[in-house]
Amino acid sequence: MTHDAVVYDLDGTLVQLAVDWDAVATAVETVLRERDVDPGTGDLWSMLELSAEVGHRAAVEETITRYERDGAERSDRLPLADGLPHGVPVGVCSLNAEGAVRDALDVHEIDPHVESVVGRDTVGSSKPDPEGLLRVIDDLDATPAETVFVGDSERDAETARRAGTAFEWAAAFDQRRYRA
Repeated sequence: MTHDAVVYDLDGTLVQLAVDWDAVATAVETVLRERDVDPGTGDLWSMLELSAEVGHRAAVEETITRYERDGAERSDRLPLADGLPHGVPVGVCSLNAEGAVRDALDVHEIDPHVESVVGRDTVGSSKPDPEGLLRVIDDLDATPAETVFVGDSERDAETARRAGTAFEWAAAFDQRRYRA
């Protein structure tokens, strides 16, 4: 089936960010400890949620975004990026910060083919909450029922399900149906 719009995840789908996520988690732990907050034993995304609860989200966001933007500059372009442009509107909905997404799209000259970008800091929620994906779909003047979300994680699949869109795994997505 061909859809009226295609929305991609970024990292692991169009590009591979050069980010040492363990180093990011360590840096975030440091930021929280410097603010007398016990980061617990959660993962990076749990610490991000915790930071919002204790009033330090901006500092943690800044730390993660710094690593992501640096990683965007050194990222690798993945094969799906070579399949752009499409004959339908294209957007990106990412768990990465919007600035890092835009940096990666720019570095790999993908940005002219993408009409809407939403990162975790664009809206008030992160995937798998469908808010960001629905914002991109709205920006593209599309509908969830006629949109396919292409990603590389269970979180992406769950986001698509919650938004009411089709989902396809990046590794299996056949872009030939959407060529301009």
